[in-house]
Amino acid sequence: MTVAGGVSGDVTGRRLVVLVSGNGSNLQALLDAGLPVVAVVSNRPGAFALERAAAAGVPAEVVTLRPFLDSGRTRRDFDAHLAEVVAAHRPDYVILAGWMLLLSSAFLDRFPDRVVNLHPALPGAFPGAHAMADALAAYREGRITETGIMVHLVPDEGVDNGPVLATVTVPIEPDDTLDSLAERMHAQEHVLLVDTVRRLLAEPVVASG
Repeated sequence: MTVAGGVSGDVTGRRLVVLVSGNGSNLQALLDAGLPVVAVVSNRPGAFALERAAAAGVPAEVVTLRPFLDSGRTRRDFDAHLAEVVAAHRPDYVILAGWMLLLSSAFLDRFPDRVVNLHPALPGAFPGAHAMADALAAYREGRITETGIMVHLVPDEGVDNGPVLATVTVPIEPDDTLDSLAERMHAQEHVLLVDTVRRLLAEPVVASG
């Protein structure tokens, strides 16, 4: 595992907002680690991650895209509204933990150097929503022997290619199915994300502007 910088320091008073679209196991890892999640936002009303937030007593909101498109507004309008919802919680960092929508500059420009994404592939490999399946296919074709996970900043509208904060490699086994590979990947994701976010929160606060 490679994590830039050390992992130490006080996180008192720091604030995380976590964006989720699905099951929320990485959200659960952050909660179980005692990290300061102050709000959870989902674009899907039925996401199990919302139940995880409720069980932890963390405020959760649903902001869906469809009403914006149905009313003639744009994707950037949605992102700008989402940014307002998130900004109301005054986050130090916004964590994309299974968030399945690309974010435009209408959102990202509100939180420069503070949007953090977890992606189940190594830097430069397998961007997009099907990274694990793509890695398994590449293994079966003899092109790779391992895959991995990265945590990175999201500075712009590029797909899974922002500055890398941490990585870990995950071997692919000859008898792996997508489910077995995903199980091992998720276990590593939880550790890598928690360690990286804890380090970020422990860094000194630098006033912006």
